[in-house]
Amino acid sequence: MSDSIHRPLPDGLRPETLAVRTALPPSQHGENSEALFLTTAYVQPDAETSARKFSNSEDFTYSRTSNPTVRSLEARLASLEGTEGAIATSTGMSAILLLGMGVLKAGDHVVCSRSVFGSTINLFAKEFGKFGVETSFVSQTDLAEWRAALRPTTRLLFAETPTNPLTEVCDIGALADIAHAAGAILAVDNTYATPALQRPAEMGADIVMHSATKYMDGQGRVMAGALCGPNRLIRDVFGPILRTVGMTLAPFNAWVVLKGLETLSLRMKAQSEQALAVARWLEARPEVARVYCPSLPSHPQHELAMRQQSGQGGAVLSFELKADSPEAARQAAFHVIDSTRVVSIATNLGDTKTIITHPATTSHGRLTEAQRQAAGIGQGLIRLAVGLEHVDDICDDLLRGLSTLKT
Repeated sequence: MSDSIHRPLPDGLRPETLAVRTALPPSQHGENSEALFLTTAYVQPDAETSARKFSNSEDFTYSRTSNPTVRSLEARLASLEGTEGAIATSTGMSAILLLGMGVLKAGDHVVCSRSVFGSTINLFAKEFGKFGVETSFVSQTDLAEWRAALRPTTRLLFAETPTNPLTEVCDIGALADIAHAAGAILAVDNTYATPALQRPAEMGADIVMHSATKYMDGQGRVMAGALCGPNRLIRDVFGPILRTVGMTLAPFNAWVVLKGLETLSLRMKAQSEQALAVARWLEARPEVARVYCPSLPSHPQHELAMRQQSGQGGAVLSFELKADSPEAARQAAFHVIDSTRVVSIATNLGDTKTIITHPATTSHGRLTEAQRQAAGIGQGLIRLAVGLEHVDDICDDLLRGLSTLKT
């Protein structure tokens, strides 16, 4: 390829530009949109070259180990998070599995927020527990609990901020200090905020985890996950594990997420503004007991969220309905959800389409009742991932159920 086609990007570009431009160099054809490489293997000119490339994980030999489209996505994610490297996986949960396989062994201890996604709780509590890893779950926001839970064997602190679905926000810098003082690392799930709003590595996090299925794709099309961090972990620890166990991201999915990232900043800004408008409207409704949205001044960590998340609260909110009992609360929540005609009843988030769900029976449905109560997941809680429909149409759709609740 001639130098006139491939011009290296200058230093100091803003995230909006990096989200559009960072990728591997184009092929000899000079394509402007990143190419989709749908191939399982790469032909080598001779046996000696093949042997050399198979000994170097950076070369393209077999798509379970590396693929140009996936590599472009990884380069773009690293540039957005401000980390040395990134590694893409098949889903967000497989990214956490890769994290655990890379930094934990039998006898190690993890401290994790009890407010994280339900499957994350199950992965740490059940699946890692089978292999001799013990996890202590603590308050998302109480730093004293994090410190008190530390042991000599603690190797990992894991937090999600904001959390799913109560939008609790942790102090990333403070948790990083606690982890490092204990000789552990801090991993932060940045799925909700994305690097468009929040860059945990700049606040001291060692690893930034993503379910790219959500806002990075942005239109609910494909599954994807990623870990971003220093090459001593991304390249030297996680890379060999991924090549062995095969939690590889498909090239087509990587290409879709690459295209989604090009509009990430625009979507996150617009959807965060929409979510704030809906949250304000819900706070004024007599049927609603409480609204959870970091953009609201009533949110317990509002100031921290605004400081960490570029002044935006994100596009996910939850609200609790007034009810006299858990049974009545669940009935009311189902009524509001079932009365909608515009928003989608689904368990995903991060779509341009607004999605409504009942966390107690979906995302946190596999937890015990005690675990749900510890996480603050009540039967009257509804989560709303706000999309790009007109905000008045979203509110009108919620009103169909709210205005017809039996009191």
